[in-house]
Amino acid sequence: MAEHLASIFGTEKDRVNCPFYFKIGACRHGDRCSRLHNRPTISPTLLLSNMYQRPDMITPGVDPQGQSIDPRKIQEHFEDFYEDIFEELNKFGELESLNICDNLADHMVGNVYVQFKEEDQAAAALKALQGRFYSGRPIIADFSPVTDFREATCRQFEENSCNRGGYCNFMHVKQIGRELRRKLYGRYRRSYVSRSRSRSRSLSPPRHRRSGDRHSVEYRDRGDYRGSGRRSGDRPGRYDSDGGGRRRHGSPRRNRSPVRGSPVREGSEERRARIEQWNRERDEK
Repeated sequence: MAEHLASIFGTEKDRVNCPFYFKIGACRHGDRCSRLHNRPTISPTLLLSNMYQRPDMITPGVDPQGQSIDPRKIQEHFEDFYEDIFEELNKFGELESLNICDNLADHMVGNVYVQFKEEDQAAAALKALQGRFYSGRPIIADFSPVTDFREATCRQFEENSCNRGGYCNFMHVKQIGRELRRKLYGRYRRSYVSRSRSRSRSLSPPRHRRSGDRHSVEYRDRGDYRGSGRRSGDRPGRYDSDGGGRRRHGSPRRNRSPVRGSPVREGSEERRARIEQWNRERDEK
């Protein structure tokens, strides 16, 4: 029974949990939904509900005064918003993705999904966004259950064949231009790589290698497993005060192979033969 419930969790066959909320973090029924919305207490993904206000909110391609809008102006307005949000949220950690919905339904219009590399980065961003405003409107932020956007996006929209239009229940992710993507993700990825490299150099200074230090160097390169089972090098900035991968003070240095000149340990049969020889010699005396 438990295996069956686990296999249908978050699918249409699940009569308890809402599949749409599980997949896209939003449901058109809202709090009136007959199924449960399991809100996560921690997640690497944040949802900023209805944050992006497109200039043609009422009628696509037309402004509130009824005048037509140049599509290039709409794209420019969107990319300005995207860059603004990206640079602000990137202060809390490296962004895996930033997706903004182009849907028109009330529960999805203007939704911003930001996925961080680590959950604690998302938690720090959520805390900082509480009580803040953007363009005179309060920012409504919360953790989202969405971690795989391939299941949340509309494949027909990506193929320009979705017949539901802006009222589709799956994400219609609005795309930015290639130049802006290269500028944002390329620049910040390089900055994070250089920052992590400089941090690792400062925390693990080079040492002169002696003949017996081979194992200690290999141990540091692999990463030091501590506490929760993660490697200290897996999460940037999560180093102990002793310098991350370096061995703890006072811990003995072990070698896989015996040091040159040290006695070689005998096998059990050899030891028994030697003991019998000693006993014979003692009896003969």
